[in-house]
Amino acid sequence: MFAGAEEAIFAFASVALGPGDHAVVVWPAYQSLYEVARGAGADVTLIRLEHESGWALDPEAVRAALRPDTRAILVNFPHNPTGAHIDLATLDALAGLADDAGVHLFSDEVYRWLELDPGGHLPGAAERSERAVSLGVMSKTFALPGLRIGWLATRDRAMLQRLAAFKDYTTICNSAPSEVLALVALRRLDRVVARTRAIVDANLPLVDDFFERWRGTFEWVRPRGASIGFPRLTDRAPVESFAGELAEREGVLLLPGSLYGHPGNHFRLGFGRRNLPEALSRLDRFARDTFA
Repeated sequence: MFAGAEEAIFAFASVALGPGDHAVVVWPAYQSLYEVARGAGADVTLIRLEHESGWALDPEAVRAALRPDTRAILVNFPHNPTGAHIDLATLDALAGLADDAGVHLFSDEVYRWLELDPGGHLPGAAERSERAVSLGVMSKTFALPGLRIGWLATRDRAMLQRLAAFKDYTTICNSAPSEVLALVALRRLDRVVARTRAIVDANLPLVDDFFERWRGTFEWVRPRGASIGFPRLTDRAPVESFAGELAEREGVLLLPGSLYGHPGNHFRLGFGRRNLPEALSRLDRFARDTFA
């Protein structure tokens, strides 16, 4: 158990990676997945997902990036920020690559259970390989970020012992009331997830409609999981300026892709909040004022 997903990522990178090591990270990504690895002294190879291919991951690209000094493969599905997802065959291919290379597969699963196709729900990576490490958290899908409870699951007992020893020098232990409340929520997992899914399922068609109406101005790869997407502004104006003016004039926040170090005019758009209809209305008004 950890004080959120961030501490868990930091702990894993600190015990699994060091100077002279190499890590393979699917990208774009939550910044910590690659920057904390670099901070630990590891060389990092980014496996780039592409808008034009629907943000699909090719396991062969991961295989080609492996080196004798590789110590970890870090992936995140359902994916932040694109909402992309993989199937079971791809998950097993990644687990097989890690097993064959003798490296750890670190699987960021903080959006698990938000697969938009119920048939696309995957087991945790830790269930598919003894060398895999699955990351979970009470934020995102469970909508309980204030508890600050995250976890790493793995069948690698030596890794668990190293993580526990490292935690003695960070938070030592979590808030006991938070752990109790997290258990209450997890014991009602179906009910908690159903609430989040109801919000996402109601909001996504509204987002689809917005991008259909603004086809040509924005490009939208419909997410397959999570409550986020990574659309692209096709207008010549840089998305940073667009997002800045939108925040000032309408109070609507979008995250430019440049904050992920991603080139081009992409931005992260979340649709997991109940006030999305109002936010979309304001975005639509701003777009009409800007582009019409």
